[in-house]
Amino acid sequence: MKRLNPKYIRIAAFILIPLLLIFLIGGYIAYSKREALLQKAIDKAKAKAKRDYNLDVKIGSAHFTGMSTVSFSDITIVPEQRDSLLNIKNLVVSVKLLPLVIGDIKLADVVLQDGFIKLTNIKGVKNFDFLFKKKKDTTVTRPKVDLSELAGNLINELLYKIPDNLHLNNFTINFKGDSSRINLLTKTALIKDGDLTSTIDVDNGASIWHVAGKMHPSDKDIDVKLYADGKKVELPIIEKKLKLRLNFDTISTKLTKVEHSGGETRIYGSWAVHNLLINHPAISSGDIVFPNASIDANLFVGSNYISLDSSSLIHIKKLTAKPFIKYTLNPVKIYELKITTGWLNATDIFDSFPSGMFDALDGIQVSGKLNYALNFYMDASKPDDLQFDSRLSKDNFRVVKYGKTDLTKLNSPFVHTPYERGKPMSPHLIGPENPEFTPLEQIAPSLRNAVMTAEDPSFYTNHGFVEEAFRKSLVTDFKTKKFKRGGSGISMQLVKNAFLSREKTLARKIEEILIVWIIENNRIMTKNRMLEVYLNIIEWGRGIYGISEASHYYFGKSPSELTLGESIYLASIVPYPKGGLYAFQPDGTLRPGLHGYFNLIGRLMAGKGLTQRDTSAYGFYTVRLREGLRRTIAPVDTATADSLMKQSDDTEILPVLEDPVKKPNFFQRLFGKKDSTAKKEEEKQKTAKEILKEQIEALKQEYKVRIDNVDTTGKTKKEIRQEKRRLKKEQNDKEDELKEKANL
Repeated sequence: MKRLNPKYIRIAAFILIPLLLIFLIGGYIAYSKREALLQKAIDKAKAKAKRDYNLDVKIGSAHFTGMSTVSFSDITIVPEQRDSLLNIKNLVVSVKLLPLVIGDIKLADVVLQDGFIKLTNIKGVKNFDFLFKKKKDTTVTRPKVDLSELAGNLINELLYKIPDNLHLNNFTINFKGDSSRINLLTKTALIKDGDLTSTIDVDNGASIWHVAGKMHPSDKDIDVKLYADGKKVELPIIEKKLKLRLNFDTISTKLTKVEHSGGETRIYGSWAVHNLLINHPAISSGDIVFPNASIDANLFVGSNYISLDSSSLIHIKKLTAKPFIKYTLNPVKIYELKITTGWLNATDIFDSFPSGMFDALDGIQVSGKLNYALNFYMDASKPDDLQFDSRLSKDNFRVVKYGKTDLTKLNSPFVHTPYERGKPMSPHLIGPENPEFTPLEQIAPSLRNAVMTAEDPSFYTNHGFVEEAFRKSLVTDFKTKKFKRGGSGISMQLVKNAFLSREKTLARKIEEILIVWIIENNRIMTKNRMLEVYLNIIEWGRGIYGISEASHYYFGKSPSELTLGESIYLASIVPYPKGGLYAFQPDGTLRPGLHGYFNLIGRLMAGKGLTQRDTSAYGFYTVRLREGLRRTIAPVDTATADSLMKQSDDTEILPVLEDPVKKPNFFQRLFGKKDSTAKKEEEKQKTAKEILKEQIEALKQEYKVRIDNVDTTGKTKKEIRQEKRRLKKEQNDKEDELKEKANL
């Protein structure tokens, strides 16, 4: 080994020794001046808080108590013209020296005694709205944000702010709103040698929560769980705000690794929950309980996208699935979703359904294997090119035993009880014993063909689902930014009417799809029988069920005698049965607004050879309402009639059409007895007015909440007043619209 030349050693010494002296001198000066530097940094932070966020920050005292330890006392933060936000009695913070040399601030130890954070949102005025303050406009063109770099920096910043050791006593977080409030008092929270323990008093003893587990932020290794003493963790504030009842026994989260390379930040973690209960009117009418559910989530963030990678795995009891979700932000927004399960035992899948989610399938026993795959892709700039494919494949799948609901009941006579607004109506026997029941062969072919053309053109060839209909529904809903178009065919409508409630919830829709798949893929019913039952149980008007009642009610004839025009008319009211009579004018003829619909359905039928082509709108001009009903038609302008014809069961406001008022007969006039028909008429009018009153009251309540909670972020007082006046005018306009539609 060659020895170093003493000459080079002397040169190195001459260079390093002065540098070391400079470092020591600089360190001594910095140490001696550190109090002044600390005060200068605090003054700078206070000025920035005041300038950028209108925050008044006060610190009673701040001084060094060690080489890298600073002690603070009596810290307060008060937003301008708002309630006090933060109070801390004593705070001691130590940082790591080595990261500090290269500009990173990593907390080593934190001791906090008697802290209080108060969040308020009273009548739309928040004391934390500075968090959402928009930055001032600038003419400087800034480069697009690299999401990968942003995600990596945020993760590091968050983890660096978690100290290696923490000792916290009596730290309170309090939220107070107009109608909700919550108080969380952390009596103790300790992190020592990577072990986290804490005790949190919720709402003055209503519940005691604990957060416990492993906490090694520097190593990006976190594994903690939240649970409560002797009861579930409940979140009443969420229920008040979102009408979402949510509670669970234990929820845990784990962070195992964070990587950044190749322009992508990869975050590996998992979440698990035990006995999760969910109840929301849009999800289900009752409680849904997940005994065990978890996800191994691998979140990948690129320069312009966020994705849940396909290496992630969802577990719900015995059910497993691989999800892939990707959202690309630019240059155009792209939405991607894929779910695959692989081949699983059908028994495991059905046993894994959350309790309370699928009431009609409760107790069903199955065998065989199932494999589900979903593929969704949409470029927001080309919504019409949306890709949608959803498939449930089977291998020797069969139903061994039916549970709560026997799906074969429709193959023989059965009793059907329709529901209106959750209340049962008069039951109907669907079978030959009922004189109103009409076998399929006794229903005019034109009616059958018109309904299938309008509702499900491929009914006899599909397996219950028309993917193109679903795809078009998704496209329409995306373009209109609302759930405007449905994708249910005849099979799904039959299942909804025969087996399920009329509630519009996510759980009911999924259950509807599952039952249709079971019926269609196990050949439980023939297509002819499905169509026959469908035409005999669906609603065709207010209180009108089945094609026999409908044809006699509207036209005074049997279903076999229906003409092409009458058939197309009846097909037109299937989606909005209660608006059926609004299609007619007082003389019994159809309103001009239906002319285009008749041509559309007629041409589609003619194109398939189901009727002859003609130039007279396929019977539009020959349709006449039964004479006995004509005098019940109240004069309504075309725009109002068109609107009422398209109102579903849930949006219908008030009936315009009333039954004729009969004059009291001789004996009723003689003895002063009120005519029953007139009495019913009065009751109807009373009910209508009560409905209108309820709707207006609900509207007032809705706008009161909106007006009281106007977003004040970045707005002047004048702009806030203008926004409230705009909402009030909008409320008045809608009240007038309700009254006009009710003809009051």
